[in-house]
Amino acid sequence: MNTEQTETPLTAQAADVKPLKSISSIWLIPFIAVLIGGWMVYYQWSNEGPLITIQFESAEGMEAGKTKIKSRHVNVGEVTAISLNDGSAGVTITARLAKNAAHLLIEDTDFWVVSPQITHTGVSGLSTLISGVYIEVSPGVNDQKRTDFIALVDPPVTPAGTPGLHITLNSNDQFAYSKGDPIIYKGLTVGRFEDIYFNFEERIVYYNAFIKAPYHELVTSNTKFWDVSGLQLDLTADGLSVNTGNFETLLTNGVTFDVPEGMAHGKKITERTDFNIYDDYKTASDERYKESIKYVVFVSDSIRGLRVGAPVEYRGIHVGQVESVDMLQKQDKTNQPLFTDAIKIPVLVSFQPGRVGLPDNQQGVARMQQQHRLWVKQGLKASLKTGNLLTGSLFIDMQHYPDQPVDTIDQYGDYAVIPTIDDGFSQITKKAGQFMDSLNDLPLERISGNANQLMEEFTQTAKALTDTAKELQGASKNLEALLSDANQQQVSQQLADALKNVATLTRDISAGSTGYEDLRKTLSAMTQAMHELRPLLKQLKHQPNGLVFDPGTQDPIEPKKHSGDPQ
Repeated sequence: MNTEQTETPLTAQAADVKPLKSISSIWLIPFIAVLIGGWMVYYQWSNEGPLITIQFESAEGMEAGKTKIKSRHVNVGEVTAISLNDGSAGVTITARLAKNAAHLLIEDTDFWVVSPQITHTGVSGLSTLISGVYIEVSPGVNDQKRTDFIALVDPPVTPAGTPGLHITLNSNDQFAYSKGDPIIYKGLTVGRFEDIYFNFEERIVYYNAFIKAPYHELVTSNTKFWDVSGLQLDLTADGLSVNTGNFETLLTNGVTFDVPEGMAHGKKITERTDFNIYDDYKTASDERYKESIKYVVFVSDSIRGLRVGAPVEYRGIHVGQVESVDMLQKQDKTNQPLFTDAIKIPVLVSFQPGRVGLPDNQQGVARMQQQHRLWVKQGLKASLKTGNLLTGSLFIDMQHYPDQPVDTIDQYGDYAVIPTIDDGFSQITKKAGQFMDSLNDLPLERISGNANQLMEEFTQTAKALTDTAKELQGASKNLEALLSDANQQQVSQQLADALKNVATLTRDISAGSTGYEDLRKTLSAMTQAMHELRPLLKQLKHQPNGLVFDPGTQDPIEPKKHSGDPQ
């Protein structure tokens, strides 16, 4: 069938054409979302802080996205990434700081990890047991910007910018200090040791320390530092002394400082200065004496107990100190003998003019040297004396002996020699030794044999005397019995005669008897004679020479009687 013939033509109709909208309203939602997202990105970018890197030895306890960075317990940033350094030499922490904390990123800013710590200075970081560790930042005072840092192993002792004074303390002694050890002033902790450096060439330990304000104004050019670690017991020639700083220094090491008594305060220190650390206050105080005169003293006794620094005294006044007790090991090329003829040991001593009020300079040295040479010629002698019986410490004592002058002063190398004399104790010891030697020389064996023979003879004689005594005792008993019988008869007769004589005497002196009248007349005559002698006795009392010279007619002066005198 022909399709063209059978197809029925359609009736043409007009199309309803409507205009289309250019943008649908549904597109406003993603557009607004894009605007909000863009604004958020811009806001985040405009308020985002700087990105920094920090080098740590270990990342123990830290996590990216969790570990915070704080300053004075305020969040100022967060760790964003942790990576291991090449060669496993530590780790690198990448952190983002808040924009308002950008001013912290300067040259001397410090970072460290805060974790629980227990030290002698106290307990810190206990809050991290719950919240976890965090990174503490301490701002510096430099103006130069920086974004890469090396973290501290331990927290800084003194935060940057703390008012006060930084100093350097030097020590070449055996005692040592640790970071954080205290600096004491009159019992108050006014500073701390910050870090330690050992100089291998000089073999000296240097300590950087900080003294906080306002105590830093106490540090002057004449300030001395000395050790007060623990409890110090010192037995010297002056006796027993006990020293300590405060309770903290009893548990750890520490130093104290002050201007020694008798010294001017000096100028205030305003910048970093080096100071030495001395063993004790005495050593620090003695450091002021710079000038000295050295002499040699020959000691014949043992020098055990005589140490370097032992006092040299003149009549009890401290005028110097012992400089060396091993002069035998310091012989120069002057061919000096090791010992003198008397086998004495040379000891080097010094006299310090500053100790006796003279100027501590060459002028004072010259004056003291001139005076000492005169004194030596006039009999100045040195002796070794015991300062403390418990420790056996010794010192050098100087005394004048005018009866022992010298014409010339001996020399030992470059030093003048001060003559010596044994002290009283040494003389007693020497005499005791001589007595013991004399005692040892006695023929004790022969004397002992003679004594034994004498004792035997004495024993025999004593035995014979004992027998004789027994015989005499028997004879004595017989004699006593005989005398007892005779005495009883004789005593009875003598007693009867005595009673008869007493009766006769009683009758003779009884009233009315002749004897009684004679006795009464004798007593009356004696009384009259005494009355007649009374004027003569008065004259002799007031004028003892009246019997030789004419007493005149003057009446004797008798004391007047006062109204208050007794009748």
